[in-house]
Amino acid sequence: MSNTNTSNNAPRFPYFNRELSWLTFNRRVLEQAQSPDYPLLERMKFLAFVSSNLDEFFEIRVAGLLQQVKSGANERGPDGLGAKEQLRRVQLMVKRLVSDQYDCWKQQIVPGLEKSEILFCGYDELTRSEKKWVKQYFEEQVFPVLTPLAIDPAHPFPHLSNKALYILASIDDPKTRIIERMMAIVSIPRVLPRIIKVGVNRRGKPSVYISLGDIVQRFIKRLFPGYKVTSAVPLRITRNSDLYIDDEEVENLLSKIEEELMNRHKGDAVRLEIGKGADPKLIQEFIHAIKLPTENVYTIDGPINFFRLMTAYDLIDRDDLKFPKHTPYLPKELEDPQRIFEQIAAKDILLHHPYESFQPIIDFLNQAAHDPQVFAIKQTLYRTSGDSPIIKALIEASRRGKQVTVLVEIKARFDEANNIQWARQLEDEGVHVVYGIVGLKTHCKTCMVVRREGTELRRYVHLGTGNYNPKTARFYTDLSLFTCKKDITEEVAGLFNTLTGFSLTPSFKNLLVAPFTLHNTMQKYIRSETHNAKTGKPARIIAQTNSLVDQGTIDNLYRASQAGVKIDLIVRGICNLVPNIKGVSENIRVRSILGRYLEHSRIFYFENSNGSQPHIFAGSADWMPRNFYRRVEAVFPIQDPDNRKRVYEILKTYLQDTHHASILRANGSYHKVSRKKRNSLLSAQDFFYCQAKSKCDAQAAEHPEETEIVPISKPI
Repeated sequence: MSNTNTSNNAPRFPYFNRELSWLTFNRRVLEQAQSPDYPLLERMKFLAFVSSNLDEFFEIRVAGLLQQVKSGANERGPDGLGAKEQLRRVQLMVKRLVSDQYDCWKQQIVPGLEKSEILFCGYDELTRSEKKWVKQYFEEQVFPVLTPLAIDPAHPFPHLSNKALYILASIDDPKTRIIERMMAIVSIPRVLPRIIKVGVNRRGKPSVYISLGDIVQRFIKRLFPGYKVTSAVPLRITRNSDLYIDDEEVENLLSKIEEELMNRHKGDAVRLEIGKGADPKLIQEFIHAIKLPTENVYTIDGPINFFRLMTAYDLIDRDDLKFPKHTPYLPKELEDPQRIFEQIAAKDILLHHPYESFQPIIDFLNQAAHDPQVFAIKQTLYRTSGDSPIIKALIEASRRGKQVTVLVEIKARFDEANNIQWARQLEDEGVHVVYGIVGLKTHCKTCMVVRREGTELRRYVHLGTGNYNPKTARFYTDLSLFTCKKDITEEVAGLFNTLTGFSLTPSFKNLLVAPFTLHNTMQKYIRSETHNAKTGKPARIIAQTNSLVDQGTIDNLYRASQAGVKIDLIVRGICNLVPNIKGVSENIRVRSILGRYLEHSRIFYFENSNGSQPHIFAGSADWMPRNFYRRVEAVFPIQDPDNRKRVYEILKTYLQDTHHASILRANGSYHKVSRKKRNSLLSAQDFFYCQAKSKCDAQAAEHPEETEIVPISKPI
């Protein structure tokens, strides 16, 4: 987006670069792995998250920068950086990040696990009996499914799939006197487990694990009988994985996406990860063959693809090295699923996940499926889980004769294949499946049930900030709202009509819906707080979002700060706004909270925009151009007084966090919140967790009035 301050007299506002800001976020994820405050296996999990995040970053963002450079385009963004300079800085930051990631593994995680009797070993570190077991495992379970690929004039360079594991081998023919290295590649099938637990006992009975890549490297000569293997190293290629689809030019969107998914593994190479010890000449030949700049080659001293360590997390049955298991609280009014419509009719119900159970959302749909008074169900699905109870409930409803309409977003990045599968399964069961509005992704989290009550039809609605995914609901923080208030439900009905039919100018007064009203209304509220500050009235903005990128919003926040509005932003990831600049943003504080749970809620608080009381909203949209203009989003008002108070208290607790919060500086770095007093330490996530646990314990004891909520940490 172009800079809004184009006049000679207007000062140019400062902005952080989007890509570098994201890498700074991933650096903070790495810091979770480095933290001695976390259990060891959870730290290993955070290492896996760093790798998974980097994969997507290269597949989409770095791929885009490389395309710009290739095409000769070097358009500068609001931060003043062109594609070439961004790439240079990205490469430097990633190399430091990856180096620190592997240092963490080798110097902290592995030694720590060893003290806990969990050993991650290379082949040479195994005992004689363990080596014998590994050799047998290779012969029986691995060798039969391996395919060596020679590369010579008779065997052209093969296509190597995106993010697949390979072994690059340097081969000599001992029968010839000419010393000329030959190249061979061995593909490691995805079906094989990447981490193997050695199946013989060692003295003291520690658990011993070895990587599949290490095993194949050790026995690779079995694949080339008669030849000498001079080196063998693992490698992994990351490719451009963005889908380029023009909705308006496609007759069958589902078929076109399926076709494009087949090509995802064939995109241009954007990164090579390769183990130490490879033949330098062979590496150069290999890089030339995949047409990759040498700057995007990363030499790895350790396991290729830390994300595969997630399998080890599940393999290792050690609760003492993991976070304590959390039983979400189920509010008393939602304990009986058969009364769920009655309870929603009595009062709006707000849930705070994962501290409170996701089960009421499943119960809402299950009850709708079985209730003879329910006529219709409408649902949006962006992401859901495998073996989804949401899908099962929708299918059951269709089988029972309900009119079921589901908008499945088949362009949800990296979930396209799953969503296509869900779409076909739903269609086979008689569900009316639609794919949304041409040119837009449907990202809103909405569900509506139409129920006959007496002589009238009443709508019941669920609105959320997170996906209809029971698995991610265990570790994503999100808000859910159940309501049957007409002013909201009528507009949700209008939203569904817009999604499934035609509507050039849909009308929304209470819901803020992108791309129709969300951006303009948000700007209106920011400008209203600005006006209040200028006229001496109270003015305050608090916003919690995953990312803050939209330039127009940032500029309005700068102007609000200049007018004296106190602004607190809780931004988990990317933040292009520069805080604490005198005369521009000295009234803006930006904090990021990373902890056990992934902060995913989007909450917006405008203190005096409504005149008599604050405006408080929650919803699916970040403050990014894509959320404002290229997606269908729904942001909903929190109207019930008790719920409004609760949401405000949630925001206040986040602003008091002194344990997991980091403050963004004007130079782009983050620093931990000052902890001057030991008794002032507060983790917002621990506080919410303990609130929920106390309620669970009280409910179990059937004496909730006698149970006091005692958080782990005291608020400031």
